[in-house]
Amino acid sequence: MSQFDLFGTPPDDPPTGGRAGQVDGNAPAQQSAEPRKRTARRGGVGAADIPPAMQTLGNQLPGRIRLGTSSWSFPGWKGIVWDDDYSDTKLSRQGLTAYANHPVLRCVGIDRSFYKPMSIVEYQKYAQQVPDDFRFLVKAPSVVTDAVVRGEKGEGLSPNPCFLDARIATEQFVTPCLAGLGPKAGVLVFQVSPLPVELLRDVPALVQRIEAFFAALPPLPQGEISPEGAATAGPCYALEIRDGALLTPRLMRALGQLGVRYCIGLHARMPHVERQAAALAMLDETGAGPLVVRWNLNSGHRYEQAKAKYAPFDKIVDPDPATRDVLAALATHYALAGHPVYVIVNNKAEGSSPLSCQALAERINELSRASSAADAS
Repeated sequence: MSQFDLFGTPPDDPPTGGRAGQVDGNAPAQQSAEPRKRTARRGGVGAADIPPAMQTLGNQLPGRIRLGTSSWSFPGWKGIVWDDDYSDTKLSRQGLTAYANHPVLRCVGIDRSFYKPMSIVEYQKYAQQVPDDFRFLVKAPSVVTDAVVRGEKGEGLSPNPCFLDARIATEQFVTPCLAGLGPKAGVLVFQVSPLPVELLRDVPALVQRIEAFFAALPPLPQGEISPEGAATAGPCYALEIRDGALLTPRLMRALGQLGVRYCIGLHARMPHVERQAAALAMLDETGAGPLVVRWNLNSGHRYEQAKAKYAPFDKIVDPDPATRDVLAALATHYALAGHPVYVIVNNKAEGSSPLSCQALAERINELSRASSAADAS
C-alpha cells in the first residue's frame, strides 16, 4: 500500500527551521557498524549474539523510528534476545540491559504499571539498565482508565469512582513515571478499557470527560539538546481505546486541540488499522506529532487463545504481512515528516514480538531506500 493510498495525499515535507542537531527522518541511526558483543553482568542476564546482518538492519533503521516489544520477561526469547535460559522473574528485574543490546529494539512497553501503580524507585531501576537514547512506553494504571471495578476474572462489579480522575493519575502515574524515567520516558499511554453500554450511549459526553481529563494533567517536559547539539523529543501523552464507537471526529478534534496523540491499537475489538490511520490523519490536520502504535493481538484470536497458541513466543506462527506493510508505511511517513515513531509489538500479534520487530524493520528499510531513490531521481 502506498502512502497515497493510506492518506490520500503525499507525505508532508520535512519541517524546516528545526532545532540544531536534528537529523533527517530518513537518516539511519548513528550506531557503530561493528557487531555488538554479547553483554552480561556477573549473575545478570546475557544478551544473545548479534549476527552481522542484524546489526546492519538496526544501523540502517531511520533514527526517529523506535521499535520495541510489549514487556520483555519471556524465557522463550533465548537465542533471539537472551543468551541462555532465565526465569521470567530474573528477566523482568534484570533483562533490560540485554534487551537494549538488540540493534532493532530501541524502546519497550511497560505493562505492569497498568495493573498496579509503580514507584519512582521501580521506574529508576528500569531506566538505569538502558542507554540514554532508549525510550519507554508506559501504560497508566487501570484505576484511572477502567470505568468499572472488576473481579478476579475480569467481570465488572461496580462503577469505578476513580475513572478519569486527573489528580489520581498525576499522583500515582505521571509524577513517579517522569521522575523515575527522566528523559527516557517516551509515551505515557492511557488505555481506556472496554466501556459499559451506559457510557457508550452518550459518546459526546464521554469525549468531554476525556477532554477534561487530559486538560487537567500536568504539562510534560520539553525535549533536550545534547552536548553535541542533537535535539531529542520530549515525552507525550497518548490515548488508546477498546471501543470502536469512540473513534469519532469529535474525539480526534479534542485530542488535537490538547496535543494528545491517538495510539493506534491493533486489537480484535477495534477497527482495522487503515480506519484508525484515517482517524489519526484527521487528528493531524491540526498539527501532527509522534506516531504511537501498539500492535496488541492477532485479529483472529482472543487474548488467551493467542497466548496458548504462540507460547513460548520463539517464532512467527501467524505472519501478518498486510498489517506489517501498513505499519511500515505509517512509520516511514511520520519519520520523513520529522516526527518520532514508537511501535510496540505484542507476542500475541504474530507469535514472537522481537521477530515481528525484525520483519517490520526490514520492511521500513525497504520503503526508506525506495523513498531515498525517488528523491535522488
